[in-house]
Amino acid sequence: DSIRQHFEENGQGQVFAHFDALSEEAQENLLAEAREIDLEELDQLVASLVKGEDSSNVDMTDSLEPAHFIPLSENGGDAAVWQESTEKGEAALRAGRVAAFTVAGGQGTRLGYDGPKGTFGVTPVLKKSLFQVFAEKILASSEIYGKPIPWYILTSVINHEATLSFFEENNHFGLPPEKIHFFSQGLMPAVDSDGKILLAEKGHIALSPDGHGGALRALVRSGSIRNMEADGVDIVSYFQVDNPLVRCIDPAFIGFHLMNNSELSSKMVPKAYVEEKVGVFCEQDGKALVVEYSDLPDRLAEETDESGTLRFQAGSIAIHIFDRNFTDRLGSGRDEASKLPFHLAKKKVPYVDASGEVRNPEEPNAYKFEMFVFDALPFAENPVIIETAREDDFSPVKNAEGVDSAQTSRDDQLRQYARWARAAGIELEVDQTGLPSANFEVSPLFGDTGERFVAAWEELSHQPVLADGLVLV
Repeated sequence: DSIRQHFEENGQGQVFAHFDALSEEAQENLLAEAREIDLEELDQLVASLVKGEDSSNVDMTDSLEPAHFIPLSENGGDAAVWQESTEKGEAALRAGRVAAFTVAGGQGTRLGYDGPKGTFGVTPVLKKSLFQVFAEKILASSEIYGKPIPWYILTSVINHEATLSFFEENNHFGLPPEKIHFFSQGLMPAVDSDGKILLAEKGHIALSPDGHGGALRALVRSGSIRNMEADGVDIVSYFQVDNPLVRCIDPAFIGFHLMNNSELSSKMVPKAYVEEKVGVFCEQDGKALVVEYSDLPDRLAEETDESGTLRFQAGSIAIHIFDRNFTDRLGSGRDEASKLPFHLAKKKVPYVDASGEVRNPEEPNAYKFEMFVFDALPFAENPVIIETAREDDFSPVKNAEGVDSAQTSRDDQLRQYARWARAAGIELEVDQTGLPSANFEVSPLFGDTGERFVAAWEELSHQPVLADGLVLV
């Protein structure tokens, strides 16, 4: 009764319009969903975003400048500084200060796959899942640095149970089960143009995940931040589930984060072409920020310097390192001056009308609210952006075919293996793009970097031919 009254007093009584006709179990489910909604926060969002101006949009002015980043040593960076950062990162790993954090709340729908995206097979031969690829990288680093690295995995209401089952069925891929922490992403209700919460069914609110920025809130609300604190973890290595090339644990990246006393560090790759669909690191009024590719004016996106290089070239690839206390501050929302903004998206959302009938609109009819993790950047002290090699850190699996598909990512994995093999002195036939003719696979447990691959290869008493179907473990 108190929950229903609270919704009535806040003008959202329609949520319980069909309550009395529901079964007792359905009533409990609806009450549980309603209990999680912060109506005060929702009122503010409706007032500012739905009925007012979207204040979260970046104000595009002439003051927008390209962000400063630390280039790779082969691109003009200081090799000695890169070496120092690697050593500092390795020391932090040996001290047990680092945790991995994967945002994995999505389904494989765009890939034509029915299941959590992290369970989708991506490697060239064995078709190992994204989760297994990351698990082997984390396990390899744990063994190298002598400390088990905790792994925090953000799921969603649509894939939480399936994700847990997948890990259990696969014996957690050799990782200690107690070191893997699963927790669900927050949800936000969809509303109509009047700010009224929509029902997906008579007993269910139309809810959707609160965006990858909600990962920070989820870390706090789930108690994960307190777990990290108890374990002595203060460095959180963040990456998204769709990128099998990512270096989950990168000592140099960790070292730059520590050397600069940064609260939030990020990786960039130079944009491959003007229209590439990645956000761009910029600076405005002395603050670093990421501007979505769709929000960057063409005149800036196409602007080049004297050498013909894009001025706004620093592409964001969703790889970050968060300071634990900074995450706690943003995720808790206790500091009004540093709260992640919500963004508005107008979508087609099926809903239950006043008569209890489900309507499937043909045009966008509702508003969803989501946060973006990169919006944390302007709030961070001493943010650091470093360059990384695309071919060793970024080949996402987003589409069923074409650009950023499973096939392009598998090819990029093969190109990486081929580079490592040739560095070890192995004769290998490759095409003009570096793609080998043989379809083989290298487990991160054999070598997770070029240097470690070479060392492992040289230790083999029998060095096999890199032929179709070979897997090095």
